Amino acid sequence: MSYYKLLKIKIYTLMRHRWLVVLLTLITAMSTMGFAYAIIIYHQINLQIKVTPISQIVVTFPTEPTTFNPALILESADILSFTYEGLVKENYRGEIEPNLAKSWQISQDNKQVIYTLRKGLKWSDGKPITAEDVVFTYNEIYRNPDIPTYAKDFFLIGKNRTFPTVQKLDDLRVKFTLPEPFAPFIRATKLEILPAHIFEETVKTKDQEGRPKFMSTWGTDTPPENIIVNGPYTIESYTPSQRIVFRKNPYYWRKDAQGNSQPYIKRVIGQIIPNQDTSLIQFRSGGLDYINVNTDYFSLLKHEEAKGKFTIYNGGLFIGSTALTFNLNKGSKNSQPLVDPIKSRWFNQAEFRQAIAYGIDRQQILNNIYKGLGKLQNSPIAVQSKYYFPIQAGLKVYEYNLQKAKELLLKVGFKYNNQGQLLDEQGNIVRFSLMTNANNNILQSMGVIIKQNLSDLGITVDFNPVATSIFINKLTQTFDWECQLLDVAAAQEPNDWSNVWLPEAGWHFFNQASQAGQTPIMGRQVADWEQKIGDLYIQAASEPDEAKRKAMYAETQQITQEYLPFIYLVNPLSMVAVKNRMQGIQHSALIGTFWNSYDFKLTED
Repeated sequence: MSYYKLLKIKIYTLMRHRWLVVLLTLITAMSTMGFAYAIIIYHQINLQIKVTPISQIVVTFPTEPTTFNPALILESADILSFTYEGLVKENYRGEIEPNLAKSWQISQDNKQVIYTLRKGLKWSDGKPITAEDVVFTYNEIYRNPDIPTYAKDFFLIGKNRTFPTVQKLDDLRVKFTLPEPFAPFIRATKLEILPAHIFEETVKTKDQEGRPKFMSTWGTDTPPENIIVNGPYTIESYTPSQRIVFRKNPYYWRKDAQGNSQPYIKRVIGQIIPNQDTSLIQFRSGGLDYINVNTDYFSLLKHEEAKGKFTIYNGGLFIGSTALTFNLNKGSKNSQPLVDPIKSRWFNQAEFRQAIAYGIDRQQILNNIYKGLGKLQNSPIAVQSKYYFPIQAGLKVYEYNLQKAKELLLKVGFKYNNQGQLLDEQGNIVRFSLMTNANNNILQSMGVIIKQNLSDLGITVDFNPVATSIFINKLTQTFDWECQLLDVAAAQEPNDWSNVWLPEAGWHFFNQASQAGQTPIMGRQVADWEQKIGDLYIQAASEPDEAKRKAMYAETQQITQEYLPFIYLVNPLSMVAVKNRMQGIQHSALIGTFWNSYDFKLTED
């Protein structure tokens, strides 16, 4: 019987699920004592060990994280939905709600905002969340010139690009003092609050290269128990290229109307599945509870909706678009031009970009790839936004027109040889590389159509899908690319994407300035139209009159469509498929699916 006790203790310690108990019990017992005795032992253990399965869901993440530092995450934003919260939050209607802050007061001159935190807030290690954490996050991280966080651009206010003064009034109150009125300020404070007691020393201490140690803190090799959060879930484990497992944060602040602690679901397993076809297979076989619905799969999934016990949620037109962008940077890094000077001359001609726009059959892309489930996109501002400038009001659009495209090219000195190839004034064949994310089936299919469309213009396109990590690295670090086909954001509140449009901002992809800690770019130039867009974004954010704000953002949209830093293509519907056992889903194109993961419930375990 001593062996039986050891076997029972071992299985009870290691296993959480009954089916695993069954499997390991039988294998171990059969290998040592034979089949008959194994059955007896199994029944004894099954009666004496009560195993309670934990409530969990399995979702999919398309990209591998490169860091778990919330201020530095770029490619795995869904992680933040589960783990971190800000002073306010955005709901599925795009409205702002209290979050870590229960309330705020705005001064009459709109230059001071006092936030009051909820009582009893705690980090996942049990330490209190106080005003000190808020002040630290904004002053020492978001404001820090040595930390290239994407958040910085949201708070540089006015022509002088001045960061607000952030001051602790007491343990629960924080005062923000703005240099001038800033219309999108409250919405901007949805950004994540970070733990001062964890990061304080990492910000002060420098590494061998003179950078704050914060930059290398909480890499993907960090033990999960060391990652401290304030959201509904902690990180329980991470297996590279396989999964991230989230566990309910026992110190999370939310409770329902009956006083029950949230979230209701104890564990979320995020399977890392870059390939969309693989995600579909796993969802249909029951391995996933949720997937984004690729329009290629919509008909199939709609047909299986009832039988497969899942629901397709349509959140409306996606807050974003697909777009083509050329690298307009004329600068050099390490004495090497980022873009071949011959090609750079082509790319920097507005007429060349306009010809490309006329030469792409966007309706073909919408019909063939998206099955008509979407609309053509013409603006960096979402159609749901009150700042959207419609075509009916005079927004320029580029309908497919090869003749017009050719006329534009000939007008600025391009010509054709006897083989129908497009040449520039010096006789160089017009040929460039088009890069996209190899893990995105939609973008790959789109690239094939664009390559064919532009060949009809006499342009040779070398279509080059690359791994996600390479794609992001070239876009944000090395800048050595010619043309990119990518998903781009479109905002309901334009200032949410000011970091794309301000010339010195961190996501100004089409003419990127070097950021803190990067090798400097020499000789970069900012075009007049480019600067004008940035100036208008600054002015509009500080303008309290809504009519004037609308007029300013209308002008930015007219400029972007004239000069085409992005050639917008198609805006698809935002759809997800979710197993019916998951309740509480409020999917929205504005905010996604997991914005209220704390409300999700399971109808069965």
